[in-house]
Amino acid sequence: MSEKLLMSYMEASNFNLSPLQAKQFLQFEDLLVEWNKHMNLTGITESAAIYERHFVDSLTCYLSDHIEDNMKIIDVGTGAGFPGIPMKIYKPSISMTLLDALNKRLNFLKEVASTLELDKVDFLHGRAEDYGQDPNYRQQYDIVVSRAVADLPVLLEYCSPFLKVNGYFIAQKGSKVFEEIEGAERALEALNLVVEQVLPIKTKSIQAHHLLIIKKVADTPSTYPRRAGKPVKKPL
Repeated sequence: MSEKLLMSYMEASNFNLSPLQAKQFLQFEDLLVEWNKHMNLTGITESAAIYERHFVDSLTCYLSDHIEDNMKIIDVGTGAGFPGIPMKIYKPSISMTLLDALNKRLNFLKEVASTLELDKVDFLHGRAEDYGQDPNYRQQYDIVVSRAVADLPVLLEYCSPFLKVNGYFIAQKGSKVFEEIEGAERALEALNLVVEQVLPIKTKSIQAHHLLIIKKVADTPSTYPRRAGKPVKKPL
């Protein structure tokens, strides 16, 4: 029943899964529900809601048409692995880095990657402000994704330093996306970013979802990101 339900949600949004991918998504669901009994990973625990609001919602990042095979992607503030883990399952050739400030969540994600036998997955424990200044990670990624809950100016300062020039930041946003863009004009300019597209996304139960697709057009100035905590206290 679960596999049939999963496939119905995926196919309704034009995502076709192989038998292996379907198995991996169901394994991910089982681990998510089991670990959630002991730590706060998600408030969504019913199968239909997990498929719609976590799995399908994560895969909508691919509707941007900017993600190609073998790209390096980082999921900033990955939490329980969204959108990074579903994206990795759906396109196995990508290299996915999962960054989160809470080590317990990364331990969960390591278990997920091991159980699902996912390769080319890296785990970073710490803050985006610190890793964004680390030459091993700064400007090393083709794509940055995030479902992190933060105001857009803050999110841009967290995420854009990881991008290569001409790379794309794909943010999943709600109904107030245009207001957020207006409030982030100063941050966009300071960080050498340009809004390329706002793509409305509609699934069975999500009607006010948008993909905000932002291109990095020049190097991030060396002063960004500022030290940990500063982007939130004094947003650009």
